[in-house]
Amino acid sequence: MSAPAPSPLAVVDAEPLPRQEEVLTEAALAFVAELHRRFTPRRDELLARRAERRAEIARTSTLDFLPETAAIRADDSWKVAPAPAALNDRRVEITGPTDRKMTINALNSGARVWLADFEDASAPTWENVILGQLNLIDAYARKIDFTDPRSGRSYALKPAEELATVVMRPRGWHLNERHLVLDGSPVPGALVDFGLYFFHNARRLVDLGKGPYFYLPKTESHLEARLWNEIFVFAQDHVGLPQGTVRATVLIETITAAYEMEEILYELRDHAAGLNAGRWDYLFSIVKNFRDGGAKFVLPDRNAVTMTAPFMRAYTELLVRTCHKRGAHAIGGMAAFIPSRRDAEVNKVAFEKVKADKDREAGDGFDGSWVAHPDLVPIAMASFDAVLGEKPNQKDRLREDVSVAAGDLIAIDSLDARPTYDGLRNAVQVGVRYIEAWLRGLGAVAIFNLMEDAATAEISRSQIWQWINAGVVFENGEPATPELARRVAAEELTAIRAEIGEEAFAAGRWQQAHDLLLRVSLDADYADFLTLPAYEQLVG
Repeated sequence: MSAPAPSPLAVVDAEPLPRQEEVLTEAALAFVAELHRRFTPRRDELLARRAERRAEIARTSTLDFLPETAAIRADDSWKVAPAPAALNDRRVEITGPTDRKMTINALNSGARVWLADFEDASAPTWENVILGQLNLIDAYARKIDFTDPRSGRSYALKPAEELATVVMRPRGWHLNERHLVLDGSPVPGALVDFGLYFFHNARRLVDLGKGPYFYLPKTESHLEARLWNEIFVFAQDHVGLPQGTVRATVLIETITAAYEMEEILYELRDHAAGLNAGRWDYLFSIVKNFRDGGAKFVLPDRNAVTMTAPFMRAYTELLVRTCHKRGAHAIGGMAAFIPSRRDAEVNKVAFEKVKADKDREAGDGFDGSWVAHPDLVPIAMASFDAVLGEKPNQKDRLREDVSVAAGDLIAIDSLDARPTYDGLRNAVQVGVRYIEAWLRGLGAVAIFNLMEDAATAEISRSQIWQWINAGVVFENGEPATPELARRVAAEELTAIRAEIGEEAFAAGRWQQAHDLLLRVSLDADYADFLTLPAYEQLVG
């Protein structure tokens, strides 16, 4: 008697989209289903392990480098695989979602790399998930164009040799894709995003002289990197590509991963391209993991935590040293400023800050850095050009002068800054405005001249939660309390209504966003990720 055929993936509760059959082919869905069968059980174990580790941090209020992997750190002989030509020069990378206009603009931006984002810069509506995949397929086939219905302006791709190399970022391990279900179980969003992209584009990218390259978000341990490596090995065998064709850059944007940088590179060594220093998610992770650690772990206003703060400097310098020791790229953080079309003075001040930040990164040994807007590409490029010249990177700068102790990474109390009332108000303002846009399907949102994404909302609500639970008293004498947060949130809602008008306010999701921000900021049971309860309210 023959074994029953595996159950097919079911698409549930999703309105059909134009051309979605080109993405959701029978073969592509079978591939995603096989990824789900093979790897979701291990994903589930690793999510459970996250919770166990968090409980241990709550008990001890400390972290250290892992004793069980000391031999890997001590072995100077191993390196990651050499970078492919298309990823050897990464001096400027632009980030953004995969809508049609952004796809064209990012590829044309002059940056060496585009982080095509299905994660924090994209709210995971069915439309964003599927049409984002279609836009990338069309871009590689050079079948993509766009005409803005409001301005009438048309967009088309530049010649192939002028386009950025794509490094695609799937969703983090914690998020499921509710619209794709196998035997009653939703498929992890990471496997949907990776699977569809790899299946449709891997071979075509190789033919174009590039390859299937990925950014891996919110990794918390080397064991999670090992799971990704197993997925890469299976996927390459499945479509008949040589092992090592896939390359992955891991975002070190959790505090636990900062203690396992070498181990993460080791697990991915045949597929590793580098590590990236992500600022807002990193701070969010510190608050999340040490939220009951007392006053010494209380962060000040988010804008007061610059990359020159001692504990942030320890993190970035350790990242550069680790990467270059192992032959990997070290990629710096985000310049999130969005130029104003109306205020030249605002631009002048902001551009000077961006230049100083990129000069610092290039001087510290980073091989490249991120920007959120095409106008920032030349500024970042000039900073790295000044250091690199004609060299593609500076991996030869080993930074052996850097020595970081375990305690340096969590020395939050080395900062002089303290939480302020204005910081609370800003957290509420940005949190409400971002969540409202996210609930309408927008993941990358310009707020107060900064490009914000989900990491922004995470740090905003985490700081509100932390300040209240730590009993912070602001400089004006007011204690951080749930009542104060509710009052500030109500004032912000009234101000937004006056700012945008009654009609636009009614058409938006403002009350819903207000309520969700307060829920995740004030609940005694801290939600691991804001996007989990938000996804339950996301339409589409």
